[in-house]
Amino acid sequence: MKVKRNTLLLLACLVWSAAGFNILRIGLMSYPSYLTVLNCLLSVLVFAVFQRFVFGKLVKKHTARINAYLEERHFFLKFFDGKSFAIMAVMMTGGIGLRASGFAPERFIAVFSTGLGASLLVAGLLFGRNYGKAVSATAANQNNNKA
Repeated sequence: MKVKRNTLLLLACLVWSAAGFNILRIGLMSYPSYLTVLNCLLSVLVFAVFQRFVFGKLVKKHTARINAYLEERHFFLKFFDGKSFAIMAVMMTGGIGLRASGFAPERFIAVFSTGLGASLLVAGLLFGRNYGKAVSATAANQNNNKA
């Protein structure tokens, strides 16, 4: 199924927001027993590291790639490239494996998942913002072409 180029940004928004929301929910559900200032600061640190070095760059990279497409319609899974889908699969498998195995203590799940989930959710929202900008720019170009 092919979608408009800008719709790829919306799909990225929905996928990353859903993933972020779910991971954030897991972290927050685990947090009540471990709610301390130190743990909150550690969650903020996890958020900041992932936002700065992983997801912030990912949003910029994929938005630029999508905006550079010359054709208007693309296969709906082209909102990410193969490497990004592989990263997503490894992260999901690792997270599920850590929780299911009991290898990671509940405190780690609470702190890490809250920071990671919040960062993923913000990445999704940034894709949504970029979608809004792209739709506005397309509308402005169409209005200029009519005038």
